[in-house]
Amino acid sequence: MAFDLEAEIRDLAARRDITDAVHRYMRGLDRLDAELQRGAFHDDAWVDCGLMSGTVGEFVAFAQDLLAGMEATHHFLGQVRIELDGESASGECYFQAWHDTRDEDGNPRDLFISGRYIDEYSCQNGEWRISRRKLITDWVKDDPADRGFFAQNPTTNRGGRRGLDFSETRDWPC
Repeated sequence: MAFDLEAEIRDLAARRDITDAVHRYMRGLDRLDAELQRGAFHDDAWVDCGLMSGTVGEFVAFAQDLLAGMEATHHFLGQVRIELDGESASGECYFQAWHDTRDEDGNPRDLFISGRYIDEYSCQNGEWRISRRKLITDWVKDDPADRGFFAQNPTTNRGGRRGLDFSETRDWPC
């Protein structure tokens, strides 16, 4: 069988674009950027995160509202497996997510959730995006948090949300 350079390029471009959609989704969560998160999905996408299941619009509103009630979050991707089949694909993305939460008395807690996104992707109008997503939770750890480091080091550069993160402002001093 002869090597098909055009097919190889299409395959690599599809994997690149799908991975970019997955990355946009994660960044949209942590930066509380609903538009960026929403842009990872096709308009007719369906999402089941366990806590809710519905249209992409319903899910993005739910996720943004839920995460806005937390001081900060940090979603981290692990391995991403993509299987292409023409203009559709399926995938599995491992993740770990930290959430800066509070207990009923207002004390800080570290909530870690680890799991996988089981995805279906499609190429519509030349754009690869998520068309279906189901979140599978593999483990959870919820511990009292110690924020003493930040109190002792108040000049530590910390992440921001809603357009205030340094990666978005790039407000260099010189």
